[in-house]
Amino acid sequence: MSRGLPQGTIKLRPEDFVVDEIPAYEPSGEGPHLYVRFKKTNLTTDEVVKAFARALRVDRRDIGVAGLKDKVGVTTQWISILAEDTTLDERVATLALDGVELLEQRRHRNKLKTGHLDGNRFTIVVRDIDQARAGEVVTALERIGTEGVPNAFGSQRFGYDGDTHERARAWLTGKERAPGDPRLRRFHFSALQSAIFNAVLDHRVEDGTWNVPILGDLLKKEDTGGLFVCTDVQLDRERAKRGEVCPTGPIVGDRMRQPEAEAFDLEQRITLPLIEGIDLRRARSLGEGTRRPLRLRVAELSHTLVDSSLHEAGSSPDVSGSPGVCAMTVRFVLPKGAYATTVLSNAFAVLDAGRPSGSSERPYEREERQLATLTEEE
Repeated sequence: MSRGLPQGTIKLRPEDFVVDEIPAYEPSGEGPHLYVRFKKTNLTTDEVVKAFARALRVDRRDIGVAGLKDKVGVTTQWISILAEDTTLDERVATLALDGVELLEQRRHRNKLKTGHLDGNRFTIVVRDIDQARAGEVVTALERIGTEGVPNAFGSQRFGYDGDTHERARAWLTGKERAPGDPRLRRFHFSALQSAIFNAVLDHRVEDGTWNVPILGDLLKKEDTGGLFVCTDVQLDRERAKRGEVCPTGPIVGDRMRQPEAEAFDLEQRITLPLIEGIDLRRARSLGEGTRRPLRLRVAELSHTLVDSSLHEAGSSPDVSGSPGVCAMTVRFVLPKGAYATTVLSNAFAVLDAGRPSGSSERPYEREERQLATLTEEE
């Protein structure tokens, strides 16, 4: 999606990539779980959780999070700590952890679990933009704010080397031994599901139907999230134009609901070769399957162009300082499970300065480390 677009670099500095988690609910003030909101810099969520567990001498399993955030950047999010003993409140209030700023704490009834968030608010500085092409970027961002973008999974979903889904296919078809860590097996299978979804989405982007219903599509209602089959293409296309519904694609699994008619035939042509030799019933414990919208709505999108020699109050100037380049601050809100890089890649050819280069580590070692760096941004 970024072919021919102006180049832009992200994550040159931690403060270039700011994520604020939007909770699904506020702590009530009472209950056995202590909710703590914190700001972390250049740390994974898992590293912060482990630091809390060590410092407070609590079981890691008694700490909950709503989502895993990017290591490179500045993130604000909540965790919960099971602590019926109220003396823990005082201990947390005086806690000092490297790279972590404690913001507030309150009690609540239940543990914070994966998915207990509405989304994330992003403030991202994109640098090294050709100043002569800044107008193209502005036009692209305005279109994104109106139409949304194809809801692709970002590259981080597929591991450092981009082949995690192929590894999943290898051991699911018996060509390799499966990794011993169950978290790693789920990570691999999730990558395979994501690759299949992206393949279907790519086809729909090419034929112009990623945001246009076809006969038999399973459509998602934007207001309630409910699914229904498209039987009246003309009517549902009008509803899609108004932003009321959008087509969905497959997150494969034994219990995934299938589309019908033309949409079913299209998905079968693409997905069957990619899951050949894989028994989805036996893989049910790794993922039962679901549907994912093909269109991603981007809320509250705004941008500010920053000259290479200047900067906004409270933000950083362009690192390069090179003549003819500028920086741009882009702000937007995404629902949970959506990728900021997916949005940016529809306006920029994105270079991620925070992404590690390749190495010769043993098989699975990089994914094992990445389990601690996965993003909700995801």
